[in-house]
Parts: sequence; structure tokens; C-alpha cells
Amino acid sequence: MLSEPRSGRLAAWGNALLAGLVSPDDAVLTIVGDDAVHRMEGLPGETGPVGLTLALGRLRALGVTGLRLALPAPGHPLGLSGPPEFNARALDAEEAVICYGAAFGLVPEVYEAGPEGDLHVEVVWHCLPVREAPPADVPSLGEAERELAEALRDATEVLSRLDVAASGPVAEAAIDAYRARAERKRDVLAPGYPPRAVRVLELAQRVGLLVSLARENGHGGAVSSAEMGARAEALRPVERVARRAQVAAYNSVVEERERGVR
Repeated sequence: MLSEPRSGRLAAWGNALLAGLVSPDDAVLTIVGDDAVHRMEGLPGETGPVGLTLALGRLRALGVTGLRLALPAPGHPLGLSGPPEFNARALDAEEAVICYGAAFGLVPEVYEAGPEGDLHVEVVWHCLPVREAPPADVPSLGEAERELAEALRDATEVLSRLDVAASGPVAEAAIDAYRARAERKRDVLAPGYPPRAVRVLELAQRVGLLVSLARENGHGGAVSSAEMGARAEALRPVERVARRAQVAAYNSVVEERERGVR
């Protein structure tokens, strides 16, 4: 939750590219980010992996007009629509992109080499057939915003009572780093996304940060197994809501187009 998923960058900047709002070079540069290179394999008509610029152009030619994000977790196929084979690959990766306009899905496979701090990262996106059906459990932006506010309030009350809310110098440093990163990158998402989607994504990322800090902060005052179980129960629905909101934000452009808003 602390970093943008690769599938999120591909969906957001792929949508901006498909809408003609950014150039192919700018889109691919942002999607690749700090990685060395991204390729795509399994595209119809291609015998091997191809570069991301060619891949996005080929997807457009195949009828793709939008990209959706999926962030599945065990027991929660968020954003997926099947078939089971694709869902399993996406669950292993904990993320995927679902094409809109043509029945394809994209799952990243990450290859890392080198020492910590000097990693060479290559990503291969596997293009696979998917079922044309509504994505699982993705809320509207309005629903996601309301759920985030309610979940954060309820979880904060429980965690504070158990003395396990994120606190202390480590947590403060992490929150300061998050704020600095957010200020440096005010262009959250990509051109073409509504301001409400940006607001929902920023709140979802902030909630995800607090969940991560609460988990990493040890047991705090939760000394009994019952209290530790209560903490886990408080965190689980909050993390789920934050993932749902994140997907809703990335998918908002496609959802609006599907409803005829644009």
C-alpha cells in the first residue's frame, strides 16, 4: 500500500495514452518508473515479448479502449472477472490489469537481480484471455470515499483503545516521508482523471500507510491473545476498504465512460 502498484501505473497512464492525453514516450517512461525495462508477451500476432510502446499500440489496434486495475487478495478477487486460470495468476502477483473493449488481461512478472539498493528490475507483462464480465467488488468513487471515512474512524477507535495505533519516531518518520513524496508527486494518477479520484486514491494510500505502520509497530499494549485478535480484526476490514478504494480510483475513467458520463 505504500507504493503505487505497477498495474496501477499501467492502467492510469495507459488510459491517458488511449485517450490521446499523453504521448507514448511519456506514458511508457512513467509506467516503467525506476524499473530497467518492461516487456509484454502473449500478444496476439506476436511470437515473443515486445516493448511496452509497441504493446500498447497493439492493444489499441485489438480494440482496447481502457484499462482497469485489479488488486486481488486471498478470499477477495477484487477487480477480477475470471476465468479461474487468469484469476490464479493475478492472485499470485497480487495485481493485474483488465482490458476494456477486448477480452485481455495483463499480469506482471518481476525479475530482480543485484544487491539491495542497486537492484536491476525487469518486468514481463503476460497477456492472457479474460472473461467479459463486471469486475468483482469494485465500488463507485462515492461509495469508496464514504467507506474509507467510516473504516478509518472505527479502526482508529479500536487501535487507540488497544494502544497499537501507529505512533513513535519510526511511524512519524514514515508519515513524513509519505507527505514529502505526495508533495513531490502531485500528479497522482494521470491526465484525464477527475479530482475526486485523486482525492480518494490519496486517502486510500494514507489509510494503507497507517495499516502498515500498525502492523509493523509490534503488539503495543495488546498483550493478550484476545487483544491481539481484536487488533487483527480491526485492521483486516480497513485494509480491504483501502484496496477497494484504490481500485475504484484507478478505474474511475473507464467506469465513467461505461456509464456514458464522458
